[in-house]
Amino acid sequence: MNPTEIHVVLCTCPEGAVQALAERVLEDRLVACVNVIAGVRSVYRWQGKIEDEVESLLVMKTQRARLDALTETLEQAHPYDVPEILALPVAEGSHPYLQWVLQETSAAPE
Repeated sequence: MNPTEIHVVLCTCPEGAVQALAERVLEDRLVACVNVIAGVRSVYRWQGKIEDEVESLLVMKTQRARLDALTETLEQAHPYDVPEILALPVAEGSHPYLQWVLQETSAAPE
């Protein structure tokens, strides 16, 4: 198995959207796992103004074949007009963990 088949997807969101987004992508088997890092401070320019927000960072693990569907689902379900969605390929990792990610994102929904 090639580790680059697995991707880590980062997505920031408001605290109130975390549970619904995480459950949606897990139920649809778009990801194997969602880590939630609460209290992330994001400072960015939006529509000509500097914004300063406290958000949560979702760290999701999936396979490359599910990236388009995951991105589409996040874009539709996310409360932001332009959500941050970044996919990073995995260069190396624990073989059993990577296999688990593939298994969880390949299985048919129950």
